[in-house]
Amino acid sequence: MATYVGFLRAINLGATRKFPKDAIAAAVEAVGFSGVETYINTGNVRFETPLRSRARIEAALEDAFLADRGFEVPTIVFTPAELREIAADAEKFADGHEGRHYVSLLKKTPTEAQIAAIHERSSAEEVARVGGRAVHLLLGSNYHEAKLTNAVVERLLGVATNRNLTVIRALAEKWC
Repeated sequence: MATYVGFLRAINLGATRKFPKDAIAAAVEAVGFSGVETYINTGNVRFETPLRSRARIEAALEDAFLADRGFEVPTIVFTPAELREIAADAEKFADGHEGRHYVSLLKKTPTEAQIAAIHERSSAEEVARVGGRAVHLLLGSNYHEAKLTNAVVERLLGVATNRNLTVIRALAEKWC
């Protein structure tokens, strides 16, 4: 059995997209995955499965979540090693940055052209750094008015979900 960490996109937003972590765990177990754990109510789940194809794992989870909730829940899966690398990249990419640090987790590996497009959106106040299937967004003190957001990442690179660096580090420490 291999271990994976899944990140659910766009849940617990408003009244119609509720998906409590206990319900997430039950849906993951219903697919036949084991060793299921969740962390806070933002859609982070660890599990074990005999499946090895990330695409097949994501599809199985997305089908289960749709059946359980009645709405689509894009799901992005990483191995523990990939999650550790994302957390380690944070130190390298931050390079003394003292503002807010968010990580957009990507469903697909971006092309060189896509990476160049997101890097072109960087400015003195807002910087994007890509490592594998993760985009590190380094934002200034006025982050609520940032132009470099997960929505921009999705428009340029495809399906993504966003977590702050504190959550990424906590998950890497807890589950990797």
